[in-house]
Amino acid sequence: MATLPFKRNLRCVPSLQQFYTGGPLVVSSDGSFIVCACDDSIKIIESSNASIRSTIDGDSEAVTALVLSPDDKLLFSSGHSRQIRVWDLSTLKCIRSWKGHDGPVMGMACHPSGGLLATAGADRKVLVWDVDGGFCTHYFKGHKGIVSSILFHPDSTKPLLFSGSDDTTVQVWDILAKKCIATLSGHHSTVTSMAVSEDGGTLLSAGRDKVVMLWDLHDYSCMKTILTYEAVEALCVIPSGSLFASCLNLYNQHSGKKSGLQAIHFVTVGERGIVRMWNSERAVCLFEQSSSDVTVNSDTDETRRGFTAAHMLPLDQGLLCVTADQQLLVYSPLEQPEGVFDLSLSKRLVGYNEEIVDMKFLGDEEQFLAVATNTEQVRVYELASMSCQYVLAGHTEIVLCLDSCVSSSGRTLIVTGSKDKSVRLWDSESRSCVGVGIGHMGAVGAIAFSRKRQDFFVSGSSDRTLKVWSLEDLSENADQPIDLKAKFVVAAHDKDINCLAIAPNDSLVCSGSQDRTACVWRLPGLIPVFTLKGHKRGVWSVEFSPVDQCVITASGDKTIKIWEIYNEGSCLRTFEGHTSSVLRASFLTRGTQFVSCGADGLVKLWTVKTNECIATYDEHEDKVWALAVGKKTEMLATGGGDAVVNLWYDCTTSDKEEAFQRDEEGVLKGQELENAVLDADYTKAIQIAFELRRPHKLFELFAEISRKRGAENQIEKALRALGKEEFHQLLHYVREWNSKPKLCHVAQFVLFRVFNILPPTEIIEIKGIAELLEALIPYSQRHFSRVDRLVRSTFLLDYTLTGMSVIEPETELRESKEKSLLPSSTKDAEDMPIAENPEKEQEQETKRLKMKAALKKRKSEKHKDGSQKKVKGCSLY
Repeated sequence: MATLPFKRNLRCVPSLQQFYTGGPLVVSSDGSFIVCACDDSIKIIESSNASIRSTIDGDSEAVTALVLSPDDKLLFSSGHSRQIRVWDLSTLKCIRSWKGHDGPVMGMACHPSGGLLATAGADRKVLVWDVDGGFCTHYFKGHKGIVSSILFHPDSTKPLLFSGSDDTTVQVWDILAKKCIATLSGHHSTVTSMAVSEDGGTLLSAGRDKVVMLWDLHDYSCMKTILTYEAVEALCVIPSGSLFASCLNLYNQHSGKKSGLQAIHFVTVGERGIVRMWNSERAVCLFEQSSSDVTVNSDTDETRRGFTAAHMLPLDQGLLCVTADQQLLVYSPLEQPEGVFDLSLSKRLVGYNEEIVDMKFLGDEEQFLAVATNTEQVRVYELASMSCQYVLAGHTEIVLCLDSCVSSSGRTLIVTGSKDKSVRLWDSESRSCVGVGIGHMGAVGAIAFSRKRQDFFVSGSSDRTLKVWSLEDLSENADQPIDLKAKFVVAAHDKDINCLAIAPNDSLVCSGSQDRTACVWRLPGLIPVFTLKGHKRGVWSVEFSPVDQCVITASGDKTIKIWEIYNEGSCLRTFEGHTSSVLRASFLTRGTQFVSCGADGLVKLWTVKTNECIATYDEHEDKVWALAVGKKTEMLATGGGDAVVNLWYDCTTSDKEEAFQRDEEGVLKGQELENAVLDADYTKAIQIAFELRRPHKLFELFAEISRKRGAENQIEKALRALGKEEFHQLLHYVREWNSKPKLCHVAQFVLFRVFNILPPTEIIEIKGIAELLEALIPYSQRHFSRVDRLVRSTFLLDYTLTGMSVIEPETELRESKEKSLLPSSTKDAEDMPIAENPEKEQEQETKRLKMKAALKKRKSEKHKDGSQKKVKGCSLY
């Protein structure tokens, strides 16, 4: 068998992130993205796969209200801070903010024209604001309770605004008259949702008093009251031309029911967690889900059950329902044979997973990932879209551990252990529980399937016992879950059992405990073989090597140990590197490598032979509790306390290929650069030097240009071909050159040309220009001061040379220049008399020389007399 190449690098893909923690939620006009409140921030996600498109960081207070402008360009938000903010979604910047309410803003609505924003507050006020100016245009006061919902009339020509409150009333406000024109009383509890019919003549209101009321907007009278028998949290009007409406019409035709032309079809959702569709004309329910897709928790808090909101998605994309446990369910109509109407759950997006405890890949192809979170359910995600495909619900308390296998018949089985002291066996194909095992006296914190025969599994509990459960009685067509039986039981440890692992040949099982030991047992009778002692804290993870007779353990003492199990169970190697407890460790690359994760949030890749940590990754913000390794692809999945699931892929081969391609391109570019230099094509050479990031070559090019004649034109041509990013990089290089005296002249030459070419407006737009100028100015001042000192020094040299008659005075030079500049006719005129008297000219020249000689003789005699007097004066003393 050929050896697998070592993994050198892993690429992390954040696949499952929290994006919704409850509260307001709004859908774009085309249904392409959803804006959600996530604690004190706002997440914008893709509606197709819940991938986070962008994040808007708000203030430290929770977000209470959100709404989009009709063109989806602006987002309005508010929270407990009472600050109303307007965000530009193209730049994700707050372009305007103001305060107006005395309490938190509970709801928002944007006028169809996009020019007005209405806000409903806990201070019982309804305010209307001018979006562009940010000032209040209308101040409505009249409710006696918290205003919980608000809605503009969808027809922009009708200046109506509706508000629902805790005082059980709906008030209608006239925007033009600036007053309340009607108060609709009839509800006996909080009004939670409102909608207007397609023709604009009917208002529908729903409340927690379990009724939906229809109001005539011509005389504001109550047209009809429909009993829903559940507290309604949201209602949506079904558009007449939608797929939902056509399917309902076919359903009515097959069932013999007729609907009038004025009938309004609408959807209600509420505390029961089911979707129901109604006909307003006959006040009857046309369709009701047979079972709820909302996962029911074991707690008694009713706020954790049912739906909290619903949105009819545009373009027949379905019905979006929001659950109380932060899940987004998308339903599509499903017309079955014989006109039977039903809803299919096309998508389940989980907004918040809480703390992730354990996870495993499912099936031979490993296309699904089962995740145990800090809840009673196990959620199964499809890796391609990372949407939750289904939920396994049955445990009454938190699921602590899980494992999976593919049976001999091809069934993918999942086994889970819970805090409710039971184990459950699930069939992933039927998505149902097929077996329940009861017998432990404490929470089941560790579980493992057999690796070879897949006909048993082992569980470990906080009651310090191990149990072997048989699957012999499991049948494929069982309607009810069978009672699983424990074949062997042993008191294994002195403290809670944290982890279990079964050998690849099903002969041994290893258990790790809080008592700082790991024990090896022989199967199936749980006969003790070794006790592995050496850790100073509890053991959190154990695993058998796929090829060697050894076990790897991870402990709270920040170490990882490998033990041999063929002789006496001695420790072979110890790995140190984590800064906190190591919670998981698993073998990779046929046992030659392993990956570990811990409470420090780090994921580390190790090589067994060299005891070397090859790579460390910090992609989690909290403890990493869960680690899953794919058997076929060796793809990794990690999850922890930050509610994030990261998928990891081996990118060693791709990195090598990319490095080879980069080197090859570098060689070709380098040759192209040399050819451009030889051809004196400096513009192209500078461009290539920028691409290759060669500052030294770039300096040589600029230095060579500066030495040539006509350098100004060549360097201007080269610089004009650069972009903004290249100018930014060039200024970085100039800053480095400017700090060195030997290179500063070229730096100043380039800097002068850059400032001549670029206007000030473009210079200011260069990224980080302020910091660059701060570094350039001091060195430039130092260079110019040095030049000034050198210039001043040359003045003394000129004076000395002039006094020594080495150089001619400037006056004589000037006279000679002026004579040389005289016209030829003047020179001829002056030369004429001289040519006529050559003897006279010679006599004058002889007299001049004699006078100079006599003057020099007198000066020398005076100098001798003065020196003799000084000597005589000195001798007197």
